Amino acid sequence: MTALAERGLVAVEVEVRGDVDVAEYAAHLARTPQRCGITGITGITGIDNITDADGSARDTDGGAASSVALAFPVERSWSYAAALVSQSAPGVVRIEAAAVAEDVHATVAQACRILSFDVDGTGFPSVLACDPVLARRVRAGPGLRPVLFGSAYEAACWAVVCHRLRVSQADALVRRIAERRGRRLRIGGREVVCFPAPGDLGDLDSSYRLSAVKRKRLAAVAEAAVEGVLDSARLRRLPIGTALEEVRRLPGIGPFSAELVVGRGAGHPDLFPRAESHLTTALRRHYDTDEPGLAAVADLWRPYRGWGAFFFREVTIDEQ
Repeated sequence: MTALAERGLVAVEVEVRGDVDVAEYAAHLARTPQRCGITGITGITGIDNITDADGSARDTDGGAASSVALAFPVERSWSYAAALVSQSAPGVVRIEAAAVAEDVHATVAQACRILSFDVDGTGFPSVLACDPVLARRVRAGPGLRPVLFGSAYEAACWAVVCHRLRVSQADALVRRIAERRGRRLRIGGREVVCFPAPGDLGDLDSSYRLSAVKRKRLAAVAEAAVEGVLDSARLRRLPIGTALEEVRRLPGIGPFSAELVVGRGAGHPDLFPRAESHLTTALRRHYDTDEPGLAAVADLWRPYRGWGAFFFREVTIDEQ
């Protein structure tokens, strides 16, 4: 990891082990519904400015073609930060971090986790060589890796909101929370709505169109985040079963939600989401198999079972 000081930003070059192409990320994000805190950009761009938690603005500059702009509360300190991610060379990404000085390293690390750059992907081609069905989906997005939530805390909030709702409904409600309680950070020539830090989430009222039960559960999630229970790095270090068990102690977090928090929030690369019924139904169809056969398929993906789930969940291909 090489740090370069440039125009008030800290620009860091990160070597990524395994195939990676930021242009594929930008294209994927352009095809998928917009989420809080992330957007793909094509063309010459730069970080224009970022509004700090205290309301002051920082002017910044920089950029590259086919970038990914990120904005998120930095875990542990919960200050707000932005990052512009571009490709420096094959296997090397450039991350321009706009953050308070003491959070620059954490900002870069969190950006890497969100885009799965922190996982050694050199073994993934061997998995694909054993599974032509998965390989076909990966060929639709070569250089792409799983795109995660900004943090395990944000994933837990989304899971609470999503309960008994369609994904599109949950996305709209989460965005309403972000627009009212979060931050609008202008980065890469775009305004990105950032999900609120736990301390800014506060007590939501009925105008958010969430039940009193869900509002109470969100408050509990925010408290757990502040206490470190939902720290992404900590959850990643735990055995998967232990991490799932800890997360399930939170109110409103069942098997589906716990897998989402640990897999798509903390970013564990080998968590296969068995409770995700839409995914398992699709896999049974594509592999023409039953439950035991599905388990055998997932075992072929080790230690990248979470990556395999991502490509079947989020990468669309021509089925003809």
